Amino acid sequence: MRTVKYDAQLGLEAYHFEGILQKFPNHFHDYYVVGFIERGNRLLSCGQREYLIAPGDLVLFHPGESHACRQCDGKALDYRSLNISRETMERAVLEITGSAGLPMFAQPVAYHSELVAPLRELHRMIMGQEGELRKEERFFFLLEQLMEENARPAAQLPAPEPRAEIEAVCGYLEENYMHAVTLEELSRLAGLSKYYLLRSFTRQKGISPYSYLATVRVDRAKRLLEKGAAPVEAALQTGFSDQSHFSNFFKRFIGLTPRQYRSIFRHSFEADKHS
Repeated sequence: MRTVKYDAQLGLEAYHFEGILQKFPNHFHDYYVVGFIERGNRLLSCGQREYLIAPGDLVLFHPGESHACRQCDGKALDYRSLNISRETMERAVLEITGSAGLPMFAQPVAYHSELVAPLRELHRMIMGQEGELRKEERFFFLLEQLMEENARPAAQLPAPEPRAEIEAVCGYLEENYMHAVTLEELSRLAGLSKYYLLRSFTRQKGISPYSYLATVRVDRAKRLLEKGAAPVEAALQTGFSDQSHFSNFFKRFIGLTPRQYRSIFRHSFEADKHS
């Protein structure tokens, strides 16, 4: 099975191959490929070298880089990748480094890479068509790590960090938590590039803008639940896209489901009703 999703916001494709047995002859793409193996071992030929790749290994191809692969253990291949055009990559690199250019990866394979986990999470978000702010955060952070760990030369981060602008963003998130917030509008508000905003915010606050927004939303939802609001009502009033999304976030932050949390205060708001 082969599934392809195009993400218009990020300007890239997400590929998911399951149960693939075929051999891929020597070929190349006109875009960057950042992918990983989920199941099955493959023998990859690239740059006059051969690499045995397995689950947990990261594969990185430049536009125009010829490569071929075939199965070597008799098992089907499960594989996920992001296909990133030159234009999208160039825009992202400019955001991250402040300089125009395209990265060159040192090797086509990064064995047992810790970046597989965030790449899998970003891929899942694209396939599930999840919200903009969190997804775009993950994309920029992933590319930064890719360039720091696998590209040459390593990207340099700009400095110093703007504090007043970050406080303005915090205030905006606290006032607009009930609405869908994008990285683009936060960037315009702060007068900073998207990536510089992400890095500065995360360094100063210890969490990303999306996590800050989610924390504000959960805090506001707690207040509503304490007053007897139904979980679905609390979700709608605090900017969560649906009750399932809200419940997952709430439990992750609080350790209880919204319904469990609401039940703690049931006696007090029932007493208020009858007073």
